[in-house]
Amino acid sequence: MMIDLIDTKSSAVNAALVDARHAIGSPALGMVLTMVIVTDESNQYDAMKAAVEAAREHPSRILVVIGRPGPDIPPRLDAEVRVGDAGAGETVVLRLHGELAEHAESVCLPLLLPDAPVVVWWPGKAPETASKDPLGVLAQRRITDAVAAPRRTDWLEIRASGYVPGDTDLAWTRTTTWRSLLAAALDQRYERITGASVEAKAGNPSAELLALWLSDRLKVPVERVVSAGPGITAVRLTTVQGDIAITRPDGVLATLSTPGQPDRHVALKRRDAAELIAEELRRLDPDDVYATTLAHAAEEAKAAGKSADPSDAAAEAAANEQSSVALAALPGGPTMADTADVAKPAAKRAASRTSGGGSNAPNPSGATKKTAKSANSRSSSSSSSSSSSSRSPRKRSGGGSS
Repeated sequence: MMIDLIDTKSSAVNAALVDARHAIGSPALGMVLTMVIVTDESNQYDAMKAAVEAAREHPSRILVVIGRPGPDIPPRLDAEVRVGDAGAGETVVLRLHGELAEHAESVCLPLLLPDAPVVVWWPGKAPETASKDPLGVLAQRRITDAVAAPRRTDWLEIRASGYVPGDTDLAWTRTTTWRSLLAAALDQRYERITGASVEAKAGNPSAELLALWLSDRLKVPVERVVSAGPGITAVRLTTVQGDIAITRPDGVLATLSTPGQPDRHVALKRRDAAELIAEELRRLDPDDVYATTLAHAAEEAKAAGKSADPSDAAAEAAANEQSSVALAALPGGPTMADTADVAKPAAKRAASRTSGGGSNAPNPSGATKKTAKSANSRSSSSSSSSSSSSRSPRKRSGGGSS
């Protein structure tokens, strides 16, 4: 069902939603969140289509906000109310004319679902600090896309300095499958990692974020190599035994090559925006690994002579992540397996102190296990922290994807 409202107001839109639900015989609300999409006419169709597809997994009220500002345009609100589309929940397209376009939050606030999370997505141009945007203030999750938005050379420093918990970027989301596969590859027994490289099409933000993540986790220099694309085409980790390489020349099928093992083919397709958005909606808690990567980007920029400081939230996330994952590996353990063998007796002693004798002391075994999985300051920290950093083997890629 579609209802067109011309020169209307938020209360009339709300009433139209209620009437439409009753008309189709579903007066109860079955939606779990409100998604606000801030876009323009040229991008609204693709963004709304992606949100509707994601709503099959996360039933949502979708508010599409399209601004038409102009000093000579009388302020006016036009709305399209769509209820009953397959999997979409409810969709409202709001066109804000004239001065009203500068006050989108006042239009959207009465339309938010009560007691439900709010997610704001900018599929194109986004504010430099999303958390300070009037609509961003209403949201628990703020999603930008560095691939689709016009970029400045200092976009990473801008993201790092303005980060607050709840911020994320689809350029980062596109790296999840790569990070998951790299973490799985490093579960094997390898010697110390001495270097790495990321191959991608020039100017790919996902490739830069992946390189920063590797640099932060492995504590090794990561080379950026320009390829013909599409997106990220290869990641190579250099060890004494040989290279661990994931190559994906066609954007669909990757080949995992490891020293002493036969090559394996892995599905690693570039996914569309709907899959990326659906993945982001699965978890609305802060992404500490993303924050840590942004903090590392600010550190690298500062080392290069640029004025870049991460936000307090990003710096705090980086400090917490480093202490919890135990980046300082056990001394004398050249491989992950050796380090694990050294740590097993300590873990057993810690467990016996906690479970035996009715002791009430806190159990340090979790920390010991984490340390056991970090091989040396390079090889082990990559596996242990990369496993935690993947947040769950989430899928990633998308229209401009990696």
